[in-house]
Amino acid sequence: MKRTLYLKFLIAYLLFGIFGFIMVATFVSNMTFEHCKREKAESLYAEATQIANTYAADLYNAETSLDTVHRQLSALSAYMAGAKIWIVNPSGRLVLDSSKIISQNEEIIVDGFDPTVTAGSYYTIGTFWGCFTEDNMSVFAPITANYKVQAYVVIHLPISQIRKNADGYLNISYLMLVVMFLLSLIILIFFTELVYIPLRRITQATEQYASGNMDYEFSVESEDEMGYLAASLSYMAGEIARQEDDQKKFVANVSHDFRSPLTSIRGYLSAMLDGTIPPEMHEKYLGIVLNETERLTKLTNGLLTLNNLNARGMLLERADFDINQVIRNTAASFEMTCLEKKIAIELVLTDDKMLVNADLSKIQQVLYNLLDNAIKFSHHDSVIKIETTEKRRKVFVSVKDSGIGIPKEDQKMVFERFYKSDASRGKDKKGTGLGLSIVKEIIKAHGENINCISTYGVGTEFIFSIPKAASMDSDEEV
Repeated sequence: MKRTLYLKFLIAYLLFGIFGFIMVATFVSNMTFEHCKREKAESLYAEATQIANTYAADLYNAETSLDTVHRQLSALSAYMAGAKIWIVNPSGRLVLDSSKIISQNEEIIVDGFDPTVTAGSYYTIGTFWGCFTEDNMSVFAPITANYKVQAYVVIHLPISQIRKNADGYLNISYLMLVVMFLLSLIILIFFTELVYIPLRRITQATEQYASGNMDYEFSVESEDEMGYLAASLSYMAGEIARQEDDQKKFVANVSHDFRSPLTSIRGYLSAMLDGTIPPEMHEKYLGIVLNETERLTKLTNGLLTLNNLNARGMLLERADFDINQVIRNTAASFEMTCLEKKIAIELVLTDDKMLVNADLSKIQQVLYNLLDNAIKFSHHDSVIKIETTEKRRKVFVSVKDSGIGIPKEDQKMVFERFYKSDASRGKDKKGTGLGLSIVKEIIKAHGENINCISTYGVGTEFIFSIPKAASMDSDEEV
């Protein structure tokens, strides 16, 4: 049987009630009885002492009669809830009993009477040497006259009466226990609503995700840790689902981009072998095959580059270099391509020399990919602008074209692997869709950011940041 957290909490709640009842019935019961016994003994001793110093003392000083004292003690006995008041002389003879009248001829002796039985206390518990059928609390107070103990005032109270009083207090303890037990239900209710139900939903969601159902939806309307845990779990599942989709798209795109050139290569080679393409045309189609192999090589290199960039612990060969000179060199490498499309590259560079601290080869690749994209999607007779600006100890590099632009709904996906917008597919037949992904990973590895700003039909601008060299800050301070 599966023991749930709620069942464990419920068992703990019931155990709390059971052990609470046992504690009240035993430990608290004994404590209450002992407290009542001590309290009643102190009260009776005070009464006995008061009687010994007043009524009984007057009796032995011949200042009042025995009948008068009997009436007074009977009244006190009634006031003390049925307690019996005796006057006993040292030999054990009963002189006065508040519960009845003793005739002068009647002699009642308490056999074995010993006032020292209290052993330093002022009360004893028992049948008072067989005078009662049930246990009584008996309190002694000496009556002194002429500097001599003449007799003792003894007050008897049944133990059952004391226990009855203690049970009254104990009933209050039971009532308080019941009230606490009921009030603690509030904790159980809060636990159920705020912890168990949300946790059960999270557990069910986890089981669904573990079984592969990443589309399972659930929600926990809470702003505490449970709500945060549910939101984190939901986000994690969404990310896993997205990564699975990306993996499927990745495999599909890789398969597609590899299959197309391989199909072309196989088709042209088969056609040359079976004579469909005459020998005099072989050179032309071998050139096409060579272009397709270059496309496969470019695609493979792009995948390897991305894999290396994504590897944990990638090392960057950081050094100080002039970003302006790197931009000039990269722009010069596209001179022939720009002449063919009649595209001009405008350089707006801050200062003649701008030192940055980064990996030179990787930043060169970023600039190459961005400029290659800009030329590829620019119109004939247009201008591409490369600009550097300095702000807050960083250098911002902008590559802006006036080409076809990127639709707004596609802009957030331009850095994804193999992504090609519908508007670019007609122009980028040889592209792999990995260039911007590589750019993103390189800039991310440097701890910097790259942003895309584009208006469809107007043009696109990519802006990335790199840290300024520390030596440049020192020169400025000088």
